[in-house]
Amino acid sequence: MAVDTVRAHVVSNRSSGRRRTAGRVLNYALLTGAAALVLLPIYMTLVFSLQPGAEALRFPQSLLPTSVDLSVFARVFEVSGLWRYLLNSAVVAVAITIGQVVTSIMAAYVFAEIPFRGRNLVFGGFMATLIVPTEVTLIANYDTIVSLGWLDSYRGLTVPFLATAFGTFLLRQAFMGIPRDLRDAANLDGYGHLGYLWTVAIPLARPSIAALSVFSFLLAWNQYLWPLLITNSDSNRTVQIGLRSLASANVTDFNLIFAGTVIASLPIFALLILFQKHLIRGLTSGAVKG
Repeated sequence: MAVDTVRAHVVSNRSSGRRRTAGRVLNYALLTGAAALVLLPIYMTLVFSLQPGAEALRFPQSLLPTSVDLSVFARVFEVSGLWRYLLNSAVVAVAITIGQVVTSIMAAYVFAEIPFRGRNLVFGGFMATLIVPTEVTLIANYDTIVSLGWLDSYRGLTVPFLATAFGTFLLRQAFMGIPRDLRDAANLDGYGHLGYLWTVAIPLARPSIAALSVFSFLLAWNQYLWPLLITNSDSNRTVQIGLRSLASANVTDFNLIFAGTVIASLPIFALLILFQKHLIRGLTSGAVKG
């Protein structure tokens, strides 16, 4: 009987091990397929950018470049004002990111730490703005910018986006996850709200702040409709508008268009690679308590 019990236990362990292995293989296969679907358009954009103009129009296109023309990345700056577009996008994205981080920290701290009558109701109304599409506010924002005389300027590109309800929600959750004992200890040490915010809350919420910074920068960098609406001169247009202008001016040199797209995407990829850990920690910091 003891031998049969041991044998059955061994068989059961083997079968469960096979199931775990099969499940792991299936998970890796699904993840590999999803990664291929996401990365294939990016890879083909790079391939198209490296092909000479005539080769880029060939159909069907090879997965590997048949010939490589690296000079296209230099020529794209010569035939367009891409440097200026990149600079404008960098200035606008950095300004919006700083503005959203600062305003989100202050608003989130108020909603998390300072009790006042109707706080939950005000916060609910604040969060309700998340369901309002950006297109709904375009006309009102445009009229406001025109009345202020901010058309075709950095102020018009940045000021309407210096606050975000998503950032407030994200940082509020981070501040609410800080143990209350730390707040009581700060009070005993004589720290007021600003002292506690600067010395305790912000350092502990750094992953969430980093995640918000990455999201804000990416969204600001990829803006297209608003810059197209309020800018009239190349001196203030952002890189997304510049790529559209490049596509209109060089309809036969498709490799130039793809090369410009690759160059415009480099800051995004660099940011995601550098802040990948902070992004993951920031989005999962409030998921588990304990």
